[in-house]
Amino acid sequence: MTMDSATTYEELKALIGRTYPDMSKQLQRIARFALEQPNDLALGTVATVAEATEVQPSAMIRFANALGYGGFSEMQQVFRGHLLERSDSYRERIEQMRRKQVNGERAPAGILHQLVGESVAELGHLEETIAQADLKAAVKLMASASRIHVLAQRRAFPVAGYLAYALSQLELRTHLLDGMGGMLRESLRSIEPGDVLIAASFRSYSPEVIEAAAIAAKMGASVIAITDGPLSPLKASAKVCLELADDSSKPFRSLVAPLCLAQALVVSTGHQLAEQSPAKAKGKPAGKTPAKTARKGAA
Repeated sequence: MTMDSATTYEELKALIGRTYPDMSKQLQRIARFALEQPNDLALGTVATVAEATEVQPSAMIRFANALGYGGFSEMQQVFRGHLLERSDSYRERIEQMRRKQVNGERAPAGILHQLVGESVAELGHLEETIAQADLKAAVKLMASASRIHVLAQRRAFPVAGYLAYALSQLELRTHLLDGMGGMLRESLRSIEPGDVLIAASFRSYSPEVIEAAAIAAKMGASVIAITDGPLSPLKASAKVCLELADDSSKPFRSLVAPLCLAQALVVSTGHQLAEQSPAKAKGKPAGKTPAKTARKGAA
């Protein structure tokens, strides 16, 4: 192991995220697998992981070398350490249950059972992957924002819809950027410094959402990204990045985890507002109360 190689899983995730853009297509495929299915990499052999990622075994060695390790086994030790730290989480328990199911069960009840199991596993994984410091930082930004803009498209759109509705119920100035009529770029013009943009996008990422996040950041807004890992192009524009570690290999990916995260953001923001001044708690923009007082005085 060299001086530059990561010694913890979190360090390794960050390193993969930084070096990913310069990797070859083969190594990028391995990188996605490593971050989306770290347990499989921790327990697999060079041959089995190579087969799962559809690359040659030699590519696994090149991937480890590119990250500063002398070989695959050195890098694998970091993933194994991460697996041991989690120790028999709900995700492993559910996975064991699923493996015992009868193969080929396609009845609606069987499908429901499988999806419920996967959703429970996702929620357990969510609690493990979201850093508390990132969650607190996002809530602080939302509670102090002049206005909150929410953007997501395609599969992630329900997350934006829920956030726009729920945050408005907290009497926060909330604007859903739905891009109706192809007017997304025009809607972005209303963003000002001191605003917050919450952008959600998962692989395969929406180019419009990625571009909008970059524009918002340049305009002085704080971007909160809800996405699927350190390889997401949303991360470059985000002041706070909430990474769900969404498994893109699944044919049908649920929204249970991102919606749960969105709900946690809303409830936590409500608590934050309650601890602030009455004006902030009602989401009133600065200057509104003095203006009302001035009108009363003039009357």
